[in-house]
Amino acid sequence: MTTNAQQLRDAFRKVSQSVVIVRTKRVEVAPSSGEPMAVVDGLGSGVLVSNDGKVLTAAHVVETADVALVEFPDGQQITAHVIGSDVRSDVALLQLTQMPKGIAPAIIGDSDKVEVGDQIFVIGAPFGIGQTLTAGHLSGRHRLNSTQNAPGVEFLQTDAAINTGNSGGPMFDMEGKVVGIVSTMMSHSGGSEGLAFATAGNTAKRLLLDRRAFWSGVDGFVVTGGLAKALNLPQPSGFLVQRIGDGSIGSRLGVNPGTLRATIQGLDILLGGDVILSVNGINIVAPNAADSFGSVSTADENYETIYNSIATLKPGDSLVVTVFREGKVVKLTTTIDR
Repeated sequence: MTTNAQQLRDAFRKVSQSVVIVRTKRVEVAPSSGEPMAVVDGLGSGVLVSNDGKVLTAAHVVETADVALVEFPDGQQITAHVIGSDVRSDVALLQLTQMPKGIAPAIIGDSDKVEVGDQIFVIGAPFGIGQTLTAGHLSGRHRLNSTQNAPGVEFLQTDAAINTGNSGGPMFDMEGKVVGIVSTMMSHSGGSEGLAFATAGNTAKRLLLDRRAFWSGVDGFVVTGGLAKALNLPQPSGFLVQRIGDGSIGSRLGVNPGTLRATIQGLDILLGGDVILSVNGINIVAPNAADSFGSVSTADENYETIYNSIATLKPGDSLVVTVFREGKVVKLTTTIDR
């Protein structure tokens, strides 16, 4: 056995028990009108990173989940709830309702020390097949330029095979330390084509572990231009809400999700929900048409400013969100509870 193969085998044995399957359920509008609400199953991966039951995964796996169940390799199944999410960097933090027995958490390494060309490996559950290892190299680093309001978010590119179900799984260095959380792959076929991305471990740590994390639970997109006018918004841009995760800040605020399926310019969307106009007095702004990968967009700065305004709230502070609902501007308020 070669030295590299033996090192990979030993590293896998060291950390594999901390890697989990994340199964979610959410209730949403049925595909056809007149049908009852549909229950949608979700699937992803994650990794236990603390002795008090915290699990890192991808934001898009759990952002609007109503229920989350974490499954360990030895068969232990433990319910969890989302306590933090950052959709811009696509990372989220789950809290287990109890610690698994006999499972040691993985160690988060320093992702800044991993260099292009270094060997890495990914463990996850592609298509629900748990404990699958794929190996490759760090192919590139992509950092969104930082500003005062929008610190850099870094994504690590890899040629390790990534497929549906790998999202949220850990990328390890050869010492068995977590250096990334799998985010997405780029593919024309729908399968792995050697072009995948993971959120850098240092980014995930800074956003979710080194500061107070929170879960908005709001899924949607910014509307502007003709669509904003069609919705009669009182300002140039707003955030059209599609779905709300049960138990999230959005749910506690009473934000309304979309209720009516529609297709506009080839895009399937949900209408009938709230359009968020501002958060803590900070208006929603539209992306700049000139924005490109590798630069901080106006929307990125806007998102980071809003995120920071919520993250700095203390227990007992009020969060105020202004929405456009049925032709009226409505203010929603909730109190931060932790």
